[in-house]
Amino acid sequence: MRTSTYAIAFLCAWLLASFTAQAQKVGLVLSGGGAKGLAHVGVLKVLEKNRIPIDYIVGTSMGAIVGGLYAAGYSPREIEEIILKPEFQDWVANRPLEGKVFNFYDADPSPAALHLGLSIDSAFRTRVTPRIINDATLNYKLATMLAPAGAIADYNFDNLFVPYRAVASEVFTRQRVVQRSGSLSDAVRNSMAFPLAFRPIRQEDGRYLFDGAVVDNFPTGVIKQEFKPDIIIGVNVGDVAYRKYPKEKDDQLLTSTLVFLGSNAADTLSVGPNGIFIQPDLTDYTAADFGRVKRLVALGEKAAEEKLQLTLQRIQRREDTVALQQRRLAFQQRAPRPDFTRISVQGLPRQQQDFVRRFFQRTGSTYTPSDVEEGYFRLVSNDFFTNVYPRVRYSAADKGYTLGIDARQANNLTADLGVLLSSRSMSNFYLGGAYRYLNRYLYTVRANATIGRFYNAVQGSFRVSVPGQIPLYFEPIITFNNLNYQDTGGLLGQNAETSQLVQRDLKTALNIGISPNYRSRYVLDIGAFTNRDRFANTRELSSTDQLDLNRFQGVTAGIRFERNSLNARQYATKGRRAEFALRGVTGQEKYEAGTTANGVPNRTKNQRWVRLSVFSEQYFSLSKVDSVGAKVHAWGVLLDAVASTQGPFATYRSSLTTSAAFLPLPDSRTLFLDNYRGTAYAGAGLRYIKGLFRGVEWRTEAFAHVLVRPWQQVPENPVLVRRAETVSRPYLTVMTGVVYQTPVGPLSVQAIHYDDRNHRFGVFAHIGYVLFRDRSLE
Repeated sequence: MRTSTYAIAFLCAWLLASFTAQAQKVGLVLSGGGAKGLAHVGVLKVLEKNRIPIDYIVGTSMGAIVGGLYAAGYSPREIEEIILKPEFQDWVANRPLEGKVFNFYDADPSPAALHLGLSIDSAFRTRVTPRIINDATLNYKLATMLAPAGAIADYNFDNLFVPYRAVASEVFTRQRVVQRSGSLSDAVRNSMAFPLAFRPIRQEDGRYLFDGAVVDNFPTGVIKQEFKPDIIIGVNVGDVAYRKYPKEKDDQLLTSTLVFLGSNAADTLSVGPNGIFIQPDLTDYTAADFGRVKRLVALGEKAAEEKLQLTLQRIQRREDTVALQQRRLAFQQRAPRPDFTRISVQGLPRQQQDFVRRFFQRTGSTYTPSDVEEGYFRLVSNDFFTNVYPRVRYSAADKGYTLGIDARQANNLTADLGVLLSSRSMSNFYLGGAYRYLNRYLYTVRANATIGRFYNAVQGSFRVSVPGQIPLYFEPIITFNNLNYQDTGGLLGQNAETSQLVQRDLKTALNIGISPNYRSRYVLDIGAFTNRDRFANTRELSSTDQLDLNRFQGVTAGIRFERNSLNARQYATKGRRAEFALRGVTGQEKYEAGTTANGVPNRTKNQRWVRLSVFSEQYFSLSKVDSVGAKVHAWGVLLDAVASTQGPFATYRSSLTTSAAFLPLPDSRTLFLDNYRGTAYAGAGLRYIKGLFRGVEWRTEAFAHVLVRPWQQVPENPVLVRRAETVSRPYLTVMTGVVYQTPVGPLSVQAIHYDDRNHRFGVFAHIGYVLFRDRSLE
């Protein structure tokens, strides 16, 4: 009788424990903490590996991102793969994606380091809009990655793979905002808009929301109010509130605490008496350490493992691993096809809305994801529009997604500034400005100038941009270049007693460009030019000598194809650049002899020729693909060839000044090298780039080129010119140095060898972009 009573009691207790375990609901709270929030991924890996259920998720800031991805149906392994990709570093650093750096439809790359937008309204009120944070890539990736889950859930966060809440704040009223529905990417983006790190986005109701860390960085109260879980697992990667002042380690804690000065500190007891509080040891890490992904994930795993026994003890319910994966797969398979049926625009006048929509072109009856991506990145790179934000929403009626573009402000004025400081007499200032007017098309008036000792230039243009199935532009343009070659030293240079070569050119042309995709374009240019070269025929000059003068005036027409996916304007380490060009030239040469002409008479002669040029530059990474934050390690290959029917000019020197030049290094244009100029040449080279420490790269480059039937001086009179009948010997160019990319442009110190008797060895240092405009016949 007593045995039966014990058995019944044991059975009842077992049934009660089993029922309690089955009814047990688990809520997961993920705090904010910037890059330190990547440790959340490691915690998720341990929880799922040990079959610990997650029924609800609430996150703030980085916790909202990781939690949002998990709630959207991404497994911990998939989330880890996302953050380990090199592209993730571009997202969080607000850098454009590889291949999205150069938009040929908008404008050519310039040496400007500072680009400032100005907006002037109808009442002539001016507003400065500096583009400090470029979050275009991050916004687009979040919108497209989270769009399928939003569509499946019908924009109700309770219907996601895991019910979810994201905490944001309304800073003007100091109110906490709990996001329960709507766009999932908006909710995540709002929660991570930490001041000065990521800009806030305007909501559809007109408000701005900021990072939830400002008011609630460890939202255990939210999960209690929203979901009422039986047990809370709280993961905190931000600050904790101390019961008393930590005198012994206040200096150690000071730096990390200042980062979260405006954040709400975590209450370690708020998970409740039966909850689990996980605090990864991230003492040596900051909110900006996004490059240390693997280590941060590992620290999250370690912290979760240390609390695993307690977690298993308090959470008796187990998640069937196979059933979980099947449920996740079934959720993902409910996503609609990734077809876009409509592009909507808001925040702009109607004509501007029509213009924006024409950036997006269908390849069939709907917009494909590649169509949308191409149009979006073209749009955001055109800085007439600022604060462009994408929203992706599914319409069951249209059986497709709608891409909503929210663009609230237009820049009709821009200003550019660049500074180049060099160890040679080539230091200069770059000033530029543009005015834009949008009606049916976008009209842009642009002017810029470079002022320096070696190089002075002015350029003005008027561009009419026409988006469409084949985006194109028409651009009348005038360019003036003046290059004053001289051998000087010092940081800013010193005046030489005489200038042995001064080249000027003026070109007025019409450019017609067609840009079939973001990275490439075809350009037809037709124009008139005037070249004026003054030079000496000897290096021994007196103060009474008069330089020769060679004028060459005429017309030129050319067509070229350009493709550029390099990751930088100068000193690239990834991508490819290619150019193929065909140019015809016809004009009249007028030569006036100086005192060093050695009896060569004045002459006038018609000249005409055709030139074909091919250029290719490509980089190959040697770094491991999954090695996030790894130092740069790459090879580069360069090929450059020119073939021309150009004939001789009056003298050896004037023949060289009008010939094409092999210019393998940034400073090559600043030196006039006889052995690097000719009517036909072929050059090739290798570049090796190795990261030394954070941000600093060691570059070694070697090139060889040959001249085909090069110009030669006539032995009887070295002023005169003749053509050799053979191919020249190979000429070798070598450079080694270090490069550091600063906010104002690259900083570099280089040792260089040129295969030229007058410039054989040298040291070149500079900060800023060493970029020049094309000459009239290039």
